[in-house]
Amino acid sequence: MTDSMSWLQSIVLGAVQGLTEFLPISSSAHLRIVSEVWFGQDAGASFTAVTQLGTELAVLVYFGRDIGRIIAAWFAGLRDSGRRGLDYRIGWYVILATIPIGVLGFVFKDEIRTSGRNLWLIAGMLIGFSFVFVIAERLATQRRSLEQLTGKDALVMGLAQCLALIPGVSRSGATASAGLLSGVNREAAFRFSFLIAIPAVLASGLFSLKDAFEPSGEGVSASGGQIALATVIAFVLGYASIAWLLRFVSHHSLTWFAGYRVVLGLVIIGLLAGGVVSAT
Repeated sequence: MTDSMSWLQSIVLGAVQGLTEFLPISSSAHLRIVSEVWFGQDAGASFTAVTQLGTELAVLVYFGRDIGRIIAAWFAGLRDSGRRGLDYRIGWYVILATIPIGVLGFVFKDEIRTSGRNLWLIAGMLIGFSFVFVIAERLATQRRSLEQLTGKDALVMGLAQCLALIPGVSRSGATASAGLLSGVNREAAFRFSFLIAIPAVLASGLFSLKDAFEPSGEGVSASGGQIALATVIAFVLGYASIAWLLRFVSHHSLTWFAGYRVVLGLVIIGLLAGGVVSAT
């Protein structure tokens, strides 16, 4: 029989989602870890996907003007080739970057909800991908801005976004690292990362909505009120996190987050080795 979520769980996990979704430290890993360490059970991939709707709503609000302008320019460019400027290209780039994760997310949806949530794997990804951040920063030239983004950059970042299907990698960390390695500056890489996450996360959250209420084999069942509360908390804290992160990455590198990830990964390995928490 599936366990029921408590109101405390929904509050805590909503806060964790909002605080960690946009930072390159993996919100899915933190939700999995906090669920296991604090509450002794996994809230489930479906609950994680649904609460991400709150943080994506924060993106829609924060970048509302940009998103509206891009959508309008994309439709205008379809009708009139003379109006195909930067925003029109960005619209196509977002579509191009979304295709890979849409395909792989559908193909591996069962693995994402089961074996992909093993804490040994998550700890390994937290540590291992930290070195990708360091390498990306070391090799980054940061020559190009968002205005100079190309279709190739979009595809590379879209492929990198697929790695976020594995808890512990970090969507923003993977896509921003790919952008840096492609020569895009750090702020532009994070801005585009936020944009390409919107279609994927919204689709994943809506697809998982039913399973969050009635999990089949994984996670705990949550009431409509609990899911709504967690999503609202995620929205509020997520909005604040976006503003903070964009200011931070303008002057600081990803290596600041790499150190935290390594420490957290080692702590989880220690807890697993000591039998304090269960891997599955």
